[in-house]
This record gives sequence, C-alpha cells and structure tokens, in this order.
Amino acid sequence: MKNPLPNDVYVSRTRIKEPDVRGDYYRDQTAIIHSMPFRRLKHKTQVFFSPDNDHVCTRIEHVMHVATIATTICKGLEKAGWELNEELAGAIGLGHDLGHAPFGHAGEEAISMKLGKKDAFMHEINSYRVVEYLANNGNGLNLTYAVKDGIICHNGEEFEKQLEPRKQQVHLDDIKDKSYFPCTYEGCIVRLSDKIAYLGRDIEDAIISGLIKKSDIPEDIVRFLGDTNGEIINTLVLDVIETSIKENKIALSDDKYNLVNELKEFNYKRIYSHERIEEYKTMCENGIMRLFEYLTELYCKFGKDFRKYRNSKMKLDQAFGKYIEKMNEFYMREENIPNQIITDYIGGMTDNFALECLYQITIPRPLEY
Repeated sequence: MKNPLPNDVYVSRTRIKEPDVRGDYYRDQTAIIHSMPFRRLKHKTQVFFSPDNDHVCTRIEHVMHVATIATTICKGLEKAGWELNEELAGAIGLGHDLGHAPFGHAGEEAISMKLGKKDAFMHEINSYRVVEYLANNGNGLNLTYAVKDGIICHNGEEFEKQLEPRKQQVHLDDIKDKSYFPCTYEGCIVRLSDKIAYLGRDIEDAIISGLIKKSDIPEDIVRFLGDTNGEIINTLVLDVIETSIKENKIALSDDKYNLVNELKEFNYKRIYSHERIEEYKTMCENGIMRLFEYLTELYCKFGKDFRKYRNSKMKLDQAFGKYIEKMNEFYMREENIPNQIITDYIGGMTDNFALECLYQITIPRPLEY
C-alpha cells in the first residue's frame, strides 16, 4: 500500500528549503520540537486541569504518546510491505495539538462561545494556523504539506473503524470544518493513534486523581484490552496492524472497535462527566470568557499601537502589547479583526499563564506605600 498523491505534493513547502541531512519529515519533527508552541504544551491540560501531580498527563506527553504509537503502527505495516514513512507519522503526531487552547476542550468551548457559535474555535484548524502562520513570530514553521495536512485533518473527537486517505490535494487554508480525512496513510494512522493514546491514559490519570478505582473498569475491557495504559495500547496497536494488513486500509477489528466504544462510553460517563471535572470545566470556561472580555476592552482602547500598552501597570497589558509588537508584521499583512488576534493570543496560553492573567484582572493589587 502507498499514498495516493505524488511525492512532490507531500514534501512541498510554502517557502522552498534547500535539502539537508535530516530529510523532509525528520526536519519537520525538529522544527516542531524546537518551537515555542511545542514547549508550552508541557503546561497545557490534557483532561485534568493544571495538575499538581507530576505523574498526571499533560498535553506534551499526549503528543509524544501519539507520535510513538503511530510510528509503531507504521513499523508493523512496513514489515508487511506497506510503503510508509515513520518520520512523517512522528511529525504529525508531535504537531497535531499545537493549537490546543488552555484548559483543554473547556478552553476550546469557551473561545467558541465568545466567537458566537459552536465549533467556531477548533483546535485542529488552529493547530494548522499555528504551524503555518503564528509560530516563529508570524513566520510559521514552514512544514511540508503532508505534515500540515495530517495536523489539520486529525479530528480528535471522531472515532472511525476504518480510514483511507483522501485522493485529492486540497488548499489547506480552505479547510474550515472537520469533514476532511488526511491525504496520507500516516495521517490516518495518527488520527487513530490519537484515540488509542488518550483512552487508556485517561483511565490511569483518573485512578491517580481518585475519580475512579481500578475495580470500576468494565470486566470486558479488562479481559480483552487490559487494565493498564500499556496493555490497552499494546492490544490495540497489534490489532490495528493485523486488521489493516487484512483489509488494505487502516482499521480495527469488529470486536476491538466495539470494545473501544465501550471504553470511550465508560470514560465519558465516569471521567469526563465526573462532578469534579464538570466543576473545573465551568470554572475554566468562565475564566477564559472573562479573559476574552478583558482583552477585547483593552484592544478597543489601544488597538495595534503596541507602544500604548507599555505604560500600563498591569503585566497582562504589557504582555499583550509585546505580543502585538512581535506579531505586528504578520497582523499588518492580514485583515485581522480584534476577535482573531485575541483568539490567537489566548489560544497560545498555557494553563499556568491563563491562571496568572485571571489573577491579575480579578484580584485587586495591594496598595503601594
């Protein structure tokens, strides 16, 4: 099996680069790893908001899990004669969540509410915006088409039993929803690996956090998938490799697909909808909306004149002004409405920085004598 489009399409970049020893896709991996958005993932929520426990998964661990799972599946399929590139799968995995908002999906939903409609902010599309435009002070990371396509088409919520790459080249700026499949097998593998990575890990984190007990895990899951993250990942990875070889497409077997849906239902009922998670979600949504309102008022006052922000005594105001200054050339090239600039800024925040900003705008500063 091989990808449907010519290789020249997959390795093309917005700006031409001279070849180097790393090759196209490992070069993309290093560009992602060295970028500021990637560094910030270590302080962004996966499921549990701003965790104090060092062993609870953050967004940076999640993307590394996805990259390694996808690479492993590629290795297995390559042994069966599939023409795949492990470095491409790894690059997509590392970059697929670079555009996630602080506080995970709660932050995503809060930004959408401020923008006025459901799914107005989608982390898949924002991740593409980050790597293509926002990173590197508005210059983007200049990644290959195949990696950017895998990032914008990874759709973190949909869970399909079978996946095949689309056969058409699409201008990625035109993608505005989650209806597109990746144009590579590697992108399809990452799309499935994303779910494999978080379902088992979220159970482990829920046990660590005291939301559930190990004995709560459904008997069928324990018996046929496993009761640890490692066992669940291993079972599903081997099933994907075996089933994909049989069906000539990226796929799970019927029984494992049904078990994963059972596991997903358990996670939503017992973890993602848990009272403590819902409380945190509400607090985080309110916090993000308050930040959005504050920055909107601030922007209406000072606009793109970054010099005016310097005179404020509020550190958030100064930081927002510095952001506008370093992104000035990019925003001058785009017809950016204030909502987009504020969305870009909040979307790039870590949980910790968002909490610090909220503290500044809600807690009165002490009088100085």
